[in-house]
Amino acid sequence: MVYSSGLLTHSKEPVPLKSISVAVTIREFVADVSATLDYKNEEKDPVEAFFVFPMDEDSAVYSFQALVDGTSIVAEIQEKQQTQENYENAFSQGQQAFILEQERCSGDIFSCSIGNLPADKKAVVTVSYVQELSLEADGAIRFSLPAILNPHYLFQELDEEDITSHMSRLPGKELPYTFSFNANFYSPHGIDKVQSNCPLSPLQYLDDDKTVAQISLAEGHLFDRDIEILVYYREVNTPSVSVELAQADAKPGSLMGDPTVMVSFYPKIPESQEKITGEFIFLMDCSGSMSCPMNNEGGAQLRIHSAKETLVLMLKSLPLGCFFNIYEFGSSFESFYPESVEYTQQSMEDAMKRVKAIDADLGGTEILEPLKEIYSKSCRPGHPRQLFLFTDGEVCGTRQVIAEVQCHNQNHRCFSFGIGEGASISLIKGIARATGGIAEFITGRERMQPKALRSLKLALQPMVKNVSLTWTLPPGLETTLLSPAPTVIFRGQRLIIYIQLKGTNTAKEVTGEVCLQYTIQGVDFRDKMPFSLDPKAYDKLTIHRLAAKSLIQNLYGNLQDVPEEKKKVVDISLQSGVVSTHTAYIAINKELNQPIQGSLTQSGIPLAFGYYRTSLIPSQMAMSSPSSGISYFTSPVSFTELDDNEDEEPTDWDDELCTDYICKSDSSTIISARGISPPESLLLQLISLQKADGSWELDEALASVLGVNVQNALAALPDQRKDVLRWATVLAVLWMHSFSWAERDEWELLERKAVAWIQSRSDPSLCECIKAANILLKSSVDPAVFGL
Repeated sequence: MVYSSGLLTHSKEPVPLKSISVAVTIREFVADVSATLDYKNEEKDPVEAFFVFPMDEDSAVYSFQALVDGTSIVAEIQEKQQTQENYENAFSQGQQAFILEQERCSGDIFSCSIGNLPADKKAVVTVSYVQELSLEADGAIRFSLPAILNPHYLFQELDEEDITSHMSRLPGKELPYTFSFNANFYSPHGIDKVQSNCPLSPLQYLDDDKTVAQISLAEGHLFDRDIEILVYYREVNTPSVSVELAQADAKPGSLMGDPTVMVSFYPKIPESQEKITGEFIFLMDCSGSMSCPMNNEGGAQLRIHSAKETLVLMLKSLPLGCFFNIYEFGSSFESFYPESVEYTQQSMEDAMKRVKAIDADLGGTEILEPLKEIYSKSCRPGHPRQLFLFTDGEVCGTRQVIAEVQCHNQNHRCFSFGIGEGASISLIKGIARATGGIAEFITGRERMQPKALRSLKLALQPMVKNVSLTWTLPPGLETTLLSPAPTVIFRGQRLIIYIQLKGTNTAKEVTGEVCLQYTIQGVDFRDKMPFSLDPKAYDKLTIHRLAAKSLIQNLYGNLQDVPEEKKKVVDISLQSGVVSTHTAYIAINKELNQPIQGSLTQSGIPLAFGYYRTSLIPSQMAMSSPSSGISYFTSPVSFTELDDNEDEEPTDWDDELCTDYICKSDSSTIISARGISPPESLLLQLISLQKADGSWELDEALASVLGVNVQNALAALPDQRKDVLRWATVLAVLWMHSFSWAERDEWELLERKAVAWIQSRSDPSLCECIKAANILLKSSVDPAVFGL
């Protein structure tokens, strides 16, 4: 949120920021956030200032106000061009004026202009927004407050300034402003626990039934990571329907003038063992910044190495008969194959060799061209196309990328992964939403592999067809869909739909019913949910504004500056008060009796360190070599480790580590100089040995992982005439269950493939084989693992 970037003058010099406080209210899976920033101009002259801040792409900003010298100024939402004209007029007349706007090229960056902040005066700015919260695989509700605002990589052909660049930075402990954060939780189902990646105060329950609770952030937050909160309710998969009363002064028939309905479904889709085929395309970011660590803690794995491990796991988990391809992209791109190839033992081995050679050596982050190349190739009948995009990048042209994906959303699904702090929320969520896919973010100590494998598991589900909603309502009422019509449903996922309720209920019935219908493998399913038609009044019109945000996001992907589409976005935004790329909030202090006098001055505060791309590194941190055109870090960059021990001193990168990163000045990127991969874990070694059909061979490499030698393993086989390949595969499966259970999310799919292969060669001796394998490995795995 705003605390990561500070208040900057138009020359990019910061203005002193004294404190930041963020208050969050989470009701079930909706968060209401208010962030208050307290600034003071300690100079002798007035200041015109400008600040930028990241915000989750799903946030619906509905309020912006300022308090200056005791005077409260509430902003109005207007079309962006009009706000600029009004601001310039007020500024030229010496009036105080404020603008809050969303950046044109990215839906997750906002900026605020403050005109004529008087000398020795305070400006307290408050931004409020509401947001849907995502559901994690373990049932947790996830709230994230973005903290890192990375510089965008600029397309060379785009002639525009990147507002995220040229920011001076300091270690988090040296920043001159304070930060506070508190959150309140409400759930009728009870709050079980709350977890965070940052130190928290103990969870306090405010009532006996544990339906209301609160936490606050412990002192010592260093602005070096997003604040992430996981909330565990006693019940999470409870369908619900909420009806919100219309805005009192809005015209009936308009978006805000009718009740709005929010429907939350948790479809009970059965797990299928059907063999799924498809075309699986993996897009791997190989820009220089992928040579950065996954997090700023000592010994963290490099992003590119984690990505390569993930690719290995996903390749091994693919089913026989599917098609696949891998693209590396940066400033340029290349694919492993001209066309997707069939998944066989030979193609898998070839791809594995190429994956091991991948490095973070392709310059900047440009995603649009490889996407166009993929979309230029025809889809294979009977093989649904599934894209998996891995990137840590901030790119200019986010809007163009989402629009390109949106144009082809009928031909594929995209599963997107944002790696590390500062990955573009707008990009990652936008392209997944446009295709009905899933977006994931890997931050802090999280591992990329289980999240990627969970998405692959979803992609391997049977296609859900004929998805539709039907409503049973009293006479006189009808519905209009405000969010995109559901076309894709995943097992274990939540489905949220917004509806406008039109008309007047003249009958006595005060209940209705909604039915979600879909077909899987020829079987029809219906999820029915009755609900009350008695709408509730909420001061902040949360459901209306979330519905408006959904409408704006859907149009954002299609938007190519078509006047009709732009007008729709503007109308929705002005009605609802939710900011869009074509509207902005403006506040003018009209109570001033006389213009503010004096020439503008500049002063400021720095930001916390983040990961840099070369051309955006401040000049005092790098020194160019005239002969080579290459820049080197000349002083260690300080990163602070924040864990449960908040008193631990920050650790600096040593000189050796700093020389591992060579900054190429003409590519805006950081490149790994060594390119040395860390040693593979035993699990990854085991997985690397698996064949495409799911089996293993009993050789020295497998025996080494199992902790035995080949001769002893062969001697332990109950019948020497029996299948040695099956014996080796049974041993591998038992080893995973016994010695790598904690990583089950990472090997579940390839184990399923191995067990299916074993079952295809099953005979009465299999039980004896499993018993002997347990004895050899000193394990006790239940034979039920193999379907026995």
